[in-house]
Amino acid sequence: MTVFEPAREIPVRASVDILVVGGGPSGVMAAYAAARKGNHKVMLLESRGFLGGNLTIGLPILAFLGPKGNQVIKGEPQKFIDRLRERGAATDHYPCKLHKSFTMVDAEEVKNVCADMMEEVGVEVLMYVFCCGVLKEGEQVKGVIIESKCGREAILAKTVIDCTGDGDVAFRAGVECHKGDADGGMQPPTLMYQLRGVDVQALRDAIVQRPEVFDMDNMPHSQFTRRHFITVGLRGMIDKAREAGLDIPVNRTILITGLKPDEIWVNMTRVSGTDSTEPSSYTHCEITAHRQIKVINEYLRRFVPGFENAHLEIVSPFTGIRESRVIVGKYVLTAEDIVAMKKFDDAVVVAGYPVDIHHSKGGDCTMIFTEDAYDIPYRVLVPEKVEGLLVAGRCSSMNHEAMAGTRVMSTCMALGEAAGSAARVALEEGVLPSAVDVSKVRADLLENGAYLG
Repeated sequence: MTVFEPAREIPVRASVDILVVGGGPSGVMAAYAAARKGNHKVMLLESRGFLGGNLTIGLPILAFLGPKGNQVIKGEPQKFIDRLRERGAATDHYPCKLHKSFTMVDAEEVKNVCADMMEEVGVEVLMYVFCCGVLKEGEQVKGVIIESKCGREAILAKTVIDCTGDGDVAFRAGVECHKGDADGGMQPPTLMYQLRGVDVQALRDAIVQRPEVFDMDNMPHSQFTRRHFITVGLRGMIDKAREAGLDIPVNRTILITGLKPDEIWVNMTRVSGTDSTEPSSYTHCEITAHRQIKVINEYLRRFVPGFENAHLEIVSPFTGIRESRVIVGKYVLTAEDIVAMKKFDDAVVVAGYPVDIHHSKGGDCTMIFTEDAYDIPYRVLVPEKVEGLLVAGRCSSMNHEAMAGTRVMSTCMALGEAAGSAARVALEEGVLPSAVDVSKVRADLLENGAYLG
């Protein structure tokens, strides 16, 4: 059944040069890069009451370093980490065999730094709004329609950057989008949470001194002698827990040391079949993930050293989504490109994270490693047909397997910076983003300290 909504006039709230929709890792970088020269009016929209997106849910930032140990994500993402470090709110980039590197950040300070950055370059931030429509003239995007407690309003823009993660703007603009693998299966999401009161030294000692019992997935024990580490393994312990009747949703124990000595972030909830673009599915995911936490905590307390006296401190404000819509752009990046470490003349990001596919069914994961970093071309940010729009982050133009490598936050931040720079350079040249001189975008990124190989 359908109903008809009467036609109505919609007030225009604002008219800007560059509009960024979505204030997560890619969106904050895009807005800052678009505004950092100070000659364009930039606006950032966010549906939640804070900026930072997945940077605020307890996840480590993976793969600032590449497979050879050199830093491949620099530029504005690194400057963001530097800002956090000045406040004691970020760690070093720790090398990791599986993840290439990981960097822990303080979620609350991330929100403050993001807000400060937007104020610094004059980005107008508007929170608590959803993009519910797109304004177009022919095939060119001219702005978006937002919905809030004020009702519907329009925001006009010369260029729009979709950093929603779900490709919300692109989808509403008629850009061709896909979800998941050939069968539509998408990587399941995870609700992160924090435990305090963990005896981290006991956990470390068990892994280092009894590797035959407390097994790790191809991770050298030298990694666990450091202050900060990630565990990926303990499959034998999970098997024992299942034999004891505990329904553990994953096959591996993924634990991340936090900034405080007794703090552990747990990455073990998993709700397969979730589609974050469908609210009933996302609702089911949130409720189910919260219920899984109780079982996982019982597993940790009974089977993993160091958790005997741990207590739940924080549950992240939302479930982290690994995969939903991706667009079809001027170029579709593939896993074959990543494995071949393909070079592109229009590369705007160099990334080093492996193809890391969390299986859409079951609790396991497949990882495909490369010997060195790989290029991501500018064309993945540009929709194949729709003009006046760029798409940055995990919803950029990649196939299912490639997106499993490019979805991590360091890469998404770099993609956001590239999109913001491209939008600004295109306006300076008086051309659409699809026709921008990419050599000038690359020069702008390099000027700001980016690494392009």
